[in-house]
Amino acid sequence: MVADEQEGREAVAMCVRFSPLTAEEAQAVLDARGTGRHAICYIGATDPIRDARPGSQVPLFVPDGAGDLKVATLEWGFPLDGGPHAMFNTRIESALKQLRPGGRGMWAKAIAQGRCLVPVRAFYESHATERVVSEKTGRPVRREYRFRLPGARAFLLAAVQADGKFSIVTTEPNASVAPVHDRMPPVLGPGESSVWLGSEFAPLADRRSVSLTSCPE
Repeated sequence: MVADEQEGREAVAMCVRFSPLTAEEAQAVLDARGTGRHAICYIGATDPIRDARPGSQVPLFVPDGAGDLKVATLEWGFPLDGGPHAMFNTRIESALKQLRPGGRGMWAKAIAQGRCLVPVRAFYESHATERVVSEKTGRPVRREYRFRLPGARAFLLAAVQADGKFSIVTTEPNASVAPVHDRMPPVLGPGESSVWLGSEFAPLADRRSVSLTSCPE
């Protein structure tokens, strides 16, 4: 798997794991909108076995074509032509360039027509320098940090999709993520999901206003 796309080439890996909702939980969230009730419970410690990784089938929120959202289960990772690998992160800077008139590239269609939402309980980033010993191999590996939105049972990440595949968008890190990694997924706050799905979504690349909690694994 190839982590991220930067000017058409491989870049530093990020966001290779997150804690998704089940399809039933995702549907319950949609059904509970406007009712004032909580659709899902808060889970303090998520089950790593259920975490999504590149190649996983994940429930997403996608536009239904009639002004609402629906749940769709898509595979994490865009295939690369002529090879076995896939892109599972999308740099928003590159995608916005491809959105310009005459722009071309692997994200042009997805950023223009396939913006979508990934409901998660947490996402993970690997620290640039900290190492821990792997319980599986006994070798040093990068320490992962779990990020959550304070007080939220679940929250939304910005993503793009096309042809049954999706990719998590990445942007410059805010103050919460920067000590761990040099990229982060755009975490969407209240009212921002409709902005991401609308035509004026580019300002969401700036996530300085979003505060996240982090915990080392």
